[in-house]
Amino acid sequence: MSQSFALLGLAAELTRVVAEQGYTEPTPVQAQAIPVILAGRDVLAGAQTGTGKTAGFTLPLLQRLSAASPAAAHHPRRVRALILTPTRELAAQVEESVRTYGQYLPLQSTLVYGGVNINPQIEALRRGVDILVATPGRLLDHLQQKTANLAHVEILVLDEADRMLDMGFIRDIRRILALLPARRQNLLFSATFSNEIRQLADGLLHAPAMIEVARRNAESELVAQRIHPVDAWRKRELLTHLVSSGDWRQVLVFTRMKSGANRLAEQLCKEGIEATAIHGNKSQPARTRALAGFKAGTVRVLVATDIAARGLDIEELPHVVNFELPNVPEDYVHRIGRTGRAGSTGEAISLVSIEENALLADIEKLLTRRIDRQIVPGFEPGQPPPQLLTAAQAVERGGRDGQGKAGTQRTKTSAMPPARPSASTPARASQALLPNAPRAPQSARAGAAMPALFRSPTRRGS
Repeated sequence: MSQSFALLGLAAELTRVVAEQGYTEPTPVQAQAIPVILAGRDVLAGAQTGTGKTAGFTLPLLQRLSAASPAAAHHPRRVRALILTPTRELAAQVEESVRTYGQYLPLQSTLVYGGVNINPQIEALRRGVDILVATPGRLLDHLQQKTANLAHVEILVLDEADRMLDMGFIRDIRRILALLPARRQNLLFSATFSNEIRQLADGLLHAPAMIEVARRNAESELVAQRIHPVDAWRKRELLTHLVSSGDWRQVLVFTRMKSGANRLAEQLCKEGIEATAIHGNKSQPARTRALAGFKAGTVRVLVATDIAARGLDIEELPHVVNFELPNVPEDYVHRIGRTGRAGSTGEAISLVSIEENALLADIEKLLTRRIDRQIVPGFEPGQPPPQLLTAAQAVERGGRDGQGKAGTQRTKTSAMPPARPSASTPARASQALLPNAPRAPQSARAGAAMPALFRSPTRRGS
């Protein structure tokens, strides 16, 4: 079963654990990355999420470290491999992979990230570790307190490097790089190859092997994508309808804002759909509980912000919903990459209002294709939202209902001319009625017309 991995040059201890995990043959990124990493070369690797990147660098890293000279084995444990990741969830998953694949090797790993007590991490580092998996911010805390030492690092891995740059970690990364030995092996793994990533690679990597198993910013072919055009003020209602009518048992929903994620989860719970939110403001124990409940099936809907787009690894996740489109087109690829993983098919649905036309056009330009539109019967866009009652209208309604003094107020207000409607009234009312409704960019708000959602996007700059 593990013969294919053995042909890549992996040791018996690693091919054994690979077989025990049920893997029959390496993925394309593993087949290309493992031999060159074993040869000691620097690597710049790009592959869409869910293609096995973690095993692609973890397996050869473990073998190179375990092949140290006998004399080195008698030294106190010290950090010889550093793996940096952008999020806590991803760090935890990578460190779990290191422990799983390295269970038959005499190597020790540990995990450091923020949001939890630092003292157990300090104690683990004092006992000595070979492989350190960390997020940049918490690692810098340890370095400042001198509880971590990177002077003996032989292998550096930057995992999801593009996301680290997107999250503003470039200064932290540079501070960490300055503390590493000049001679080391560097492995840079990224879901996308932006210009910023290529600049980072140029300054970090020495004659790297270039590995790219999917075209730049490609979405998975295993994910069926579609757009549901809908008015912004009816998005929550449509989401509830889709989950209930389809009997969806596991749905990952993305919003832009943390507050929006919280509100949507609360609203879904009121509708009788078990839901919880996960984002950066949640404590790490709360995030761990939310993810555990989602994986166990006690939570049907997990509402997340983009911080979770790279850090969630859920086997056979069937549905991903973009409640709001991301501002950055590449984040759309990362979001939908949470489904359709490891050979399983998945479904990615985006609820798109006319205010998001410009964002949709940017996404389709990145994908170089048009995503299928399907209007859900009963949720046709272009319907006027319920108008908010002014104080005078509320009093007037009270008078009609026989509420005593309101009758006098009704006489005064009924003589007032009706407010003149404007073209922007529906959009403003939508924002007021639905706090989660996205605030579109200026270019999308100005003069956006409903039919534009059904036209092919304008290819700007092409």
